[in-house]
Amino acid sequence: MDPVPPTRNCPFDYAEALEFDPQLRALQNEGPVSRIRLPHGEGEAWLVTGYDDVRTVTTDRRFSRRAVVGRDFPRMTPEPIVQDEAINVMDPPGSSRLRSLISKGFAPRHMERMRVRTQHVVDELLDRMEAHGTPADLFEHLAAPLPLTTICEVLDIPEGDRAQLRAHARTMMNTSVDNKDAAIRSKADLRAYFASLTAQRRAHPGDDLISVLATARDGDELLNDRELTVMAMVLLITGQDTTTYQLGNISYALLTRPDGMAMLRDNPEKFPQALEELLRFIPFRKGVGIPRVATEDVELGGVQIREGDIVHVSYLTANRDGRKFDRPDELDLERTGPSHMTFGWGGHHCLGAPLAATELEVALGTLMKRFPGLKLAVPAEEVQWNKGSIWRYPLALPVTW
Repeated sequence: MDPVPPTRNCPFDYAEALEFDPQLRALQNEGPVSRIRLPHGEGEAWLVTGYDDVRTVTTDRRFSRRAVVGRDFPRMTPEPIVQDEAINVMDPPGSSRLRSLISKGFAPRHMERMRVRTQHVVDELLDRMEAHGTPADLFEHLAAPLPLTTICEVLDIPEGDRAQLRAHARTMMNTSVDNKDAAIRSKADLRAYFASLTAQRRAHPGDDLISVLATARDGDELLNDRELTVMAMVLLITGQDTTTYQLGNISYALLTRPDGMAMLRDNPEKFPQALEELLRFIPFRKGVGIPRVATEDVELGGVQIREGDIVHVSYLTANRDGRKFDRPDELDLERTGPSHMTFGWGGHHCLGAPLAATELEVALGTLMKRFPGLKLAVPAEEVQWNKGSIWRYPLALPVTW
């Protein structure tokens, strides 16, 4: 058994284009399990960095997500983003029941309808960008509006409500200390909004995703009102912000690799596999997300984790594990191999991953087809990157064609 490693202060605030966070790299190189202190929350935590060890923590029932509820756990934001009743802080079998119900909303027939809606939105946005003329900000014209518009159409959220909902979601992701009170208010306002909306859809269901979830059955099981409210919130937050930022990141990655973009433009059938590699390679967030709690003593990576200890995992370092991926720090658009962990793993793998992948495929595929001469309008080093939230993404992407 190795001695307890020294505790590292980890702000995880690195945001230099798509370069990998050097502090995460150092922790990964030092060993599979590290001791860290994060910007917010009480106490210290373990950080698990290796692919196989991350897989263990995310599938072993000795590590509980539910046990973080009510604790001021070490985290990246002043106010915890997660709702106490959300599926992402549940353990089996409760989470399994909800996942079974929610997955019905992403059945193939619903996904095909979402693909058609996404294509319609993409075409309209690119029409506007073309009419605007060159140069144009790809982030403003495509990455920012597409996921919000798509998820709001899928959830059938009135157009007049969308900007305020997005503002609430962004406030909750802000990492600055003086943002805490605003984040608490935004969290409460979002919850109240969706409590009202889901009650309406329960009473008068339509063909939107909230109505599908409100009426989905697994035997005699239905989502209760609280579960439906929180799930609608989660879908809005994760269904727009993360996809927006990944659209910006992937666009930047391809715009700075014109040979790769040309290969995909000429071979569109290769894009789904290339997308998996882009998702693996891109460090899309800073630091870590929702931790787990060890429910008993566990030996992992040569260290003794005690019952009650907080355990974070890093999907970013797992995606760069040289024991699992050949040339892990190289973007190889024709790579095949192990699955990436960008959408999580195990019982908390992102349920909305099919919708995110559909949006990315439709948006980027259509973009490359319609604008074959697309390129950055400024030198890559002049692109500015977000520094104020948990997400890594370009603030603007000026392009010409």
